[in-house]
Amino acid sequence: MKTTDSYHKWVEWSDEDGVSIGKCPDLISGIHGDDPVRVYSDLAWVIEEVGVRFEQSGRQLPPPRVRPMQEGRVNG
Repeated sequence: MKTTDSYHKWVEWSDEDGVSIGKCPDLISGIHGDDPVRVYSDLAWVIEEVGVRFEQSGRQLPPPRVRPMQEGRVNG
């Protein structure tokens, strides 16, 4: 498992922009494109590149904070 695998990423359609938007708020603001599968692939590549750049500069990645909701899970 790569270090960057623990960062939540998703792709959603933007009616306002008319494109699919890929997000990983812990590391980057996002990318966009017409094909959601390609956007996800590109997003994963960009996130991996961010990890490489951090490593090359001797910096640690910020801890992952964004987590998807877990359907059916009840606290307490």
